[in-house]
Amino acid sequence: MMEIIDSDSTAAGEEEGEIRPGPWWRHTLWVLGVTACAIGFGWVSSAFRVGPEDFGIPSAPPGPLWPLLGICAATGLAAAGLLRATSARIVVYGPGRVGFFLVMLGTRLALGFRPEPPVLAAGAAAVVLAAAVWCGYAAWTHRAALPAAAR
Repeated sequence: MMEIIDSDSTAAGEEEGEIRPGPWWRHTLWVLGVTACAIGFGWVSSAFRVGPEDFGIPSAPPGPLWPLLGICAATGLAAAGLLRATSARIVVYGPGRVGFFLVMLGTRLALGFRPEPPVLAAGAAAVVLAAAVWCGYAAWTHRAALPAAAR
């Protein structure tokens, strides 16, 4: 019974991350699921203010949400797709958590501040760039872990 509650979920000698191979439809469902959950959580969290009145993230003002949600969805699909494609080939630590956090935070900020198109594009680029940096770090550490003969 105590094994269920045990916080150490990795066995001895097992790494934190794992390669996630599989058919393309499984990767597609994963990308769609992470993006949909993150956008939904960001949307729900935009219903209330985060922080005091003087500063903090404001709640979503009235107005059209669908264009912003569409841009956040496209950005989320790109970021989650990049993370999943990389984790299908090499070990990436927490691609689901990283993708969820990036997309949820981007959605929350976009709905709270309603930025102009150039600022929104810069935010979308920052989300995809952060996912690319995470994947690049995973590739770098994967290469460093390879024996010299395999390089």
